[in-house]
Parts: sequence; structure tokens; C-alpha cells
Amino acid sequence: MTAVIIDGKQQAAQIRELLAAEISASRIKPVLAVIQVGDNPASQVYVRNKHKAATEIGMDCRVFHLPETADEVMLSELIANLNNDCDVNGIIVQLPLPKHLNELRILSQIAYYKDVDGFSPYNAGLLQMNNSDAVVAATPQGVVELLNASLGSLTGKHVVIIGRSNIVGRPLADLLLNQNCTVTVAHSKTVNLPELARQADILVVACGCPRLVRQDWVKPGAAVIDVGINREDGKLVGDVDFEAVKNVAGFITPVPGGVGPMTVAMLLKNTWQACLKQHSQS
Repeated sequence: MTAVIIDGKQQAAQIRELLAAEISASRIKPVLAVIQVGDNPASQVYVRNKHKAATEIGMDCRVFHLPETADEVMLSELIANLNNDCDVNGIIVQLPLPKHLNELRILSQIAYYKDVDGFSPYNAGLLQMNNSDAVVAATPQGVVELLNASLGSLTGKHVVIIGRSNIVGRPLADLLLNQNCTVTVAHSKTVNLPELARQADILVVACGCPRLVRQDWVKPGAAVIDVGINREDGKLVGDVDFEAVKNVAGFITPVPGGVGPMTVAMLLKNTWQACLKQHSQS
């Protein structure tokens, strides 16, 4: 058996195409503000990708680049100005921040209705309460979109998530619970991890460990979603041993070309939805 490859690149392109059509048909120009502190090479790539994707669908993306030495007061003032700017619909702070800045305190300052990354405690709380007003983090939202498109209804599925980060694991668990899944969240301290993984109808891996999940970790026919992005010998690889696991899984995402493109597409979708909501309330 060879797994069906879940093409996140193709699905993300369809979402961006739909967003571009909606924006073009409207008289509204959505504006996304991206704040980058310092010169982290990976962050620079991510910011460029977001700017390019936003511009291509007719969205105005404004990048605010602060020096590595920027203090919390400087960053807080910028966020406050963007919160008060009626032209700006979405605000993201590119992570990670330099170590001298308090990430939680910074993210908490973004107006919840402009928090298109969905990382603020307010939006995280709304998601946990299954409130439809929650702005959901882009990567977990992209994972669920891929699963819905490939599997249809997720009701009753046992999902094992390897990784408990605030960016992927925790919000994804809430999203899948809201879709009537039974969810197990595993992590580095989990005992008998391979045995637990083999119980999953859907296995999501987001722990930053190259090729951690091997063929004997996967139940035959399971859907395997690889969120990991690791650089190994100059190549990008996931947290799943793709070549081995594809021979036992029913569905699998590649790296690159799986979850990654969906993350950017969901960020743009969040920004457009925030824009529409703000204009309807003005």
C-alpha cells in the first residue's frame, strides 16, 4: 500500500485564488502589518514569503522592522499605534522574539480582533471554549483544512498529536476536540510513544525532531500529518520518515509542500475575515 499524498501546495493555491477573487470583487483593501524584531535568517524568509503571498492576492502588507536591541517600550508603542490605526486589519509579530523581550506580554497587547496569528491569550481562550469568534492560529487551522479535504468528517477519529507547543499542538488539540475527535497530546516525556502513536487514526507530528516517526510507529491506513520543518544536509525534512511511512499510511503530507503552504494561506484568510468583520462593524 502506498499512501495518498496530501498536496498542501495545491490546496493553498486554491484558497489564495479564492481570496484574490473576493478581494478584487470588493472595494476594500485589506492591510496586514508584520512586525519583525532583529535579523533572524529564518524569520526574514518567513516575512518575505508572507509579504509576497499577501501582495499577490491584492492585500497590502506593511513590514515594520525593528533592531535586535529594540526594547519592550518601543515594541509596545508600535503595537499600540497599529491597534489604533483603522486602516490596519491584521497584526502579527514574527516569532521568535529576541530573548530580552517577553513574548506573552507582547502578544497580549495586540487587539484580539487584529490578532490574525491567533496567538494572544484572549483568542486562545475563545478557541478552548469553542467560541466561533476565536481567531485560530494558522498552522493548526491549515492542518484541519487538509484533514477535512482528505478524510471528510473527523467525528470519532482518534488523533495523536506529538508536540504540545502553543503555536501548533495545544490549539490543534482544541480544534480537533471541537470537531468531535478523541485527542491524545504526547510530548518528550510521554512513555511508550511508538505504542501510543500506533493507536492513532490520525497522527500529527509537530515536535522538531527530524525523521522521528518511523514506519512501525504508524497504524496501517492512518493519516499522517507532518508539521516539522528541519534542515538536514542542506535539505528540508519533516518529523516523519516520509519514504518509509508512506508505505503503510493511508494519507501523508510531504515536507516541503504539505502543511507549510497552508500556514500562509490561513494567515491571509484570517486577515481577510478580520477585515470584513471590522468593516461591517464600522
